[in-house]
Amino acid sequence: MSQTFGISAKHIVTHFVTHIMNKNLRSYPSYRFDPLGHAEHSSLIQSRAFRSIGVATMMALVVGCYPSTNVETKPIPVTSRADHTSPATQSFFDSLRKVRDAERADTSSSPLWSNVPLAMEQSRDLAWLNVLQDTQLVALVRTAVSNNSDIRMAQARVREYRAELNVARSPFYPQLSANGAGGRNKIPFPGSNPVASNYVRATADLSWELDFWGRIRKQSQAASFDLKGREEDMRATVLSLVSDVVNGYLQLREIDENLLLAEQTLESRQTTLDIARRRFAQELISELDVRQFEAQVAEPAARVADFLRLRREQENALSLLLGVPPGSIARGGNLNAVISGISVPDSLPGDLVTRRPDVMRAQRDYQAARARIGVASANRFPPITITGQYGSQRDKFTGLFNKQSEIYTVQLGVSLPLFTGGRVLNQERVARARAEQVDALYEKTLLNALREASNALAGVRLGRDQLIAQETQVRALQVAYDIVQRRYSAGISSYLEVLDAQRSLFSAQLAFVQSERQYLSSIVSLYRAIGGSWEGGVR
Repeated sequence: MSQTFGISAKHIVTHFVTHIMNKNLRSYPSYRFDPLGHAEHSSLIQSRAFRSIGVATMMALVVGCYPSTNVETKPIPVTSRADHTSPATQSFFDSLRKVRDAERADTSSSPLWSNVPLAMEQSRDLAWLNVLQDTQLVALVRTAVSNNSDIRMAQARVREYRAELNVARSPFYPQLSANGAGGRNKIPFPGSNPVASNYVRATADLSWELDFWGRIRKQSQAASFDLKGREEDMRATVLSLVSDVVNGYLQLREIDENLLLAEQTLESRQTTLDIARRRFAQELISELDVRQFEAQVAEPAARVADFLRLRREQENALSLLLGVPPGSIARGGNLNAVISGISVPDSLPGDLVTRRPDVMRAQRDYQAARARIGVASANRFPPITITGQYGSQRDKFTGLFNKQSEIYTVQLGVSLPLFTGGRVLNQERVARARAEQVDALYEKTLLNALREASNALAGVRLGRDQLIAQETQVRALQVAYDIVQRRYSAGISSYLEVLDAQRSLFSAQLAFVQSERQYLSSIVSLYRAIGGSWEGGVR
């Protein structure tokens, strides 16, 4: 068995993450000049007047170059870590597992688990159906995904940012508007009486800003990255909801099994109490022994009531996640049946964390911040706009659209910022500072993702060993209790031995059920930590 744990030293030497960053944000990036942002604008410089204005503008702006905000990739090494379990201890756990599997084979039962590494591909998200094979659980997850209000909010937020992206792209195209006006003018002229006149005008107006410096293009890129970030938020919402539903269901099944154990223990202790009463009637034991057994019967009875309360509370909590009124929750297989169908990974490639929604969201935020540096840099240069108007004007509605009433205007405008009190320069500094903040947040998010993935894999690996040991303990204590029970019925063992065997077995059984649930929860935590998704979830 490979000694792997956390980010496996055997399977991972170095973890490369596509880290969209230029670390030294305080230094100015390299500059490139892009005189025309789009090929469709080339027809607009055919006239000599336009070329003259363009040349004059470029000559006036010595610094007329557009700063490149292309993001470079930077590899981040990841430290590998081996299991803390010593070889001797691991050998002991392996021997226990072989014994347990052999015993199950003799009883025609399935092994406690299948120790087969999971085949995971970065190009495909893992389906939750392949992790916890429980048809009823799948139905609950589908219900939650369909009804949960958090997912509906996330979907609406994605639609909002998709519309914002379309708004950011709209300046690429000419803005057209239709206008109509009518009125009466009275204009005085020197040496003559004022002239009064009526007018009626109908025009189509054009306004188009040429993306000469790439401002609109970078603004559109930033909006696109914002949209992708919100899509990752929706993925995170789905992933979190599915994980919560699965964990809630596992806790409910744990309570069910604890309740069953408490009822079985209550029945067993009642049987022992009946034996003690018969022996007391035969004057074989004292009344003290009978009272001790009566006290022991009360313990599982109290636990039954407590587990019934916990079951109702857990069902109500799960109903809230499902988006349905509080009520009974349908069950599937027990915890042991779920565990039997699981393939346990011993190690995973560390770069799986790069597909986590929070890591992807941090990347998109950084890319958007870098694009906004380009927007702020382009604001230092003069916007170039084309405006025009075409229509008709007369003194009355009659003949308004005749050829003789035609009017039009075509203008090419350049606005050169000479002095802004440092506003434009500081806007760029603000954009760079914000990008630096998002860069630091990305690094923090990535390290946290690696930590969670390492913890989750350790929980799976060591939780399996814990489950082996505790199942061995339960089996041994069950055999010991059966022996003591027979000895007591034969009058060989004392009541103290019976009481001790009963308490030890009940505690071990409860601990084993808890370990089963914790082991399954660690599987869920692992898939959440590596950004896995449920079938039909957002990719």
